[in-house]
Amino acid sequence: MNINGIIIGLCSFLIIGIFHPIVIKSEFHFGKKVWPLFLIVGVALLIVSLFIKHSIGSPVLGVTGFSCLWSIKELFEQERRVQKGWFPKKEK
Repeated sequence: MNINGIIIGLCSFLIIGIFHPIVIKSEFHFGKKVWPLFLIVGVALLIVSLFIKHSIGSPVLGVTGFSCLWSIKELFEQERRVQKGWFPKKEK
């Protein structure tokens, strides 16, 4: 029996769930100007995932890398949600 798929699926679920509040907190504290950090980390994780031979580690790093890249889009979307009043805006 091979449970790798279930483990990778669970890790993907948790990673996506963790990135939701990361995006919200990042936008709240730093605004959308933090997007290059998500880009650098995402690309780095994807590159590292190419060289990992572990059957679970490589996909998990890949999912995390693409979650970082997807978070760039979500940062800009989060800014729009704040403008609509759906989320609080940080007072200066």
